[in-house]
Amino acid sequence: MAKADKAAAIAELSDKFRNSGAAVLTEYRGLSVKQITDLRNSLRGNATFAVVKNTLTELAAKEAGVTAFDGQLVGPSAIAFVDGDPVEAAKGLRDFAKANPLLVIKGGVLDGKALSPEEITKLADLESREVLLAKLAGALQASLSQAVYLFAAPLSQTARVVDALRAKVEAEGPVAAAGAEAAEAPAADAPETPAEAPAAEATADVAEGGDES
Repeated sequence: MAKADKAAAIAELSDKFRNSGAAVLTEYRGLSVKQITDLRNSLRGNATFAVVKNTLTELAAKEAGVTAFDGQLVGPSAIAFVDGDPVEAAKGLRDFAKANPLLVIKGGVLDGKALSPEEITKLADLESREVLLAKLAGALQASLSQAVYLFAAPLSQTARVVDALRAKVEAEGPVAAAGAEAAEAPAADAPETPAEAPAAEATADVAEGGDES
């Protein structure tokens, strides 16, 4: 490979490292062209699976500040550069490796942090971003519905109580008013006795605050 071509390849790989949220290093020894194509298709939308040259990749990774693959770039190497959901990409690689054991997951990097093959498997076991967002949306919707119920329920209860009181007042109003008028009307034929005067005076004293005991 000419020097200019090497420089261009290093620059391209370096850009992929910088622009990818994650990258997974694999060894594909023994896989057919068809199998690699199938793997690329399964990762489409989340990652780009690229067969790479080890020496150039080492230089590109160093230029991009990636150290996760130091000492691992040996044998036939290919890297999945993840530009979509890293969980979905990890699932795709894990599932393909289960069906095709010749694909070996050697390690990865996620947001600058090195990942072991075991950690990549754990990443694959997580729920995807879409599933988590759907669950979050469902939880928020349930919370909002509960909040609406909590706010609306006291108002409706208050409205029912007010309506009931209003109906009670309207139904009992004429009777209560008639009773009050009868209580306030003086007895026409009842003569005032001397014994009633002191009682009236005592009532007036209490009303005016004369005796608080």
